[in-house]
Amino acid sequence: MKPVIFGLSGPVLTPAERAFFAECEPAGYILFKRNIVDRNQVRALTDSLRALAGRQDLAILIDQEGGRVARMGPPEWPAFPAGPVFDAAYERAPMTAIQAARANAHALGVMLSEVGITVDCLPLLDVSQPDTTEAVASRTFGSDPMRVAALGRATLEGLAEGGVVGVVKHMPGHGRAKVDTHHHLPTVTATDADLEIDLEPFCTLNQAPMGMTSHIVFDAWDADRPATLSPIVIDEVIRRRIGFDGLLMTDDIDMKALSGTAGDKAAGAIAAGCDLVLDCWARMDEMVEIAGRLGEISEASRARLDRAMASVGTGKGDLAELIATRDALLARA
Repeated sequence: MKPVIFGLSGPVLTPAERAFFAECEPAGYILFKRNIVDRNQVRALTDSLRALAGRQDLAILIDQEGGRVARMGPPEWPAFPAGPVFDAAYERAPMTAIQAARANAHALGVMLSEVGITVDCLPLLDVSQPDTTEAVASRTFGSDPMRVAALGRATLEGLAEGGVVGVVKHMPGHGRAKVDTHHHLPTVTATDADLEIDLEPFCTLNQAPMGMTSHIVFDAWDADRPATLSPIVIDEVIRRRIGFDGLLMTDDIDMKALSGTAGDKAAGAIAAGCDLVLDCWARMDEMVEIAGRLGEISEASRARLDRAMASVGTGKGDLAELIATRDALLARA
């Protein structure tokens, strides 16, 4: 098994993809809107991926946060609110907002598990600042670390109840980035003491099954390398200081915050201590390059992957009822 999660080019596996994936055996896959048509098609696609891998516990990921980040949506599936909705509800009624966030995530989990998706890249534990890039601020649970952790915990619990593994992101925090890592490399100049605020939600939820890195340079820790490529940030900050021993994947290595070839970035992330590389865009030449640069997944990383995928069972719950519960709670808040 290669320590990489690959994207797919369309709603069905192409013959070239099927042959390549059978040979290199990636650790998992991630779906985007280009892979989504309707319930039957998505279920057939995920079934085909499991059959190809020969594993029922295959990691099949999606970014289904709600709001602007939703790969599955109307009219086939309901729309979901993003993090700021729960942040605002918490301001009025904290316990009700936590219950609403759990019901919302439970509904997300049920919706995803029905079509064979097993991992949702949620929740964001990024603590917003006044100048946080809109690409992140529009998705977070707000600026109070305790609130972010409380709503994040409820989201992880709800996803697990729905049969899906959650991913805390973007470690060790994306809230101080003033530019979008899809297009630029941010540098954070905050002091180590100031960054304690950013770390707090991740420390609180350090038992999460999966986490995702941020492509951000933190001057206080490693002024030369973004977190994804920094053994200092991964070992000393994420693994030791935060105490996270779950599966650590990169954010998409195709984002413009990182430079170099696809193979360079993938190999660099694994060498820095990431368990898995996330490569989303299904470009065959780049996937071949990445597979050629990566060895087999390490025993420690494989154990973390297996542990994460075993952390949830079959999703249970009625989607419509869960959404109605969420909406009633938000109305009361």
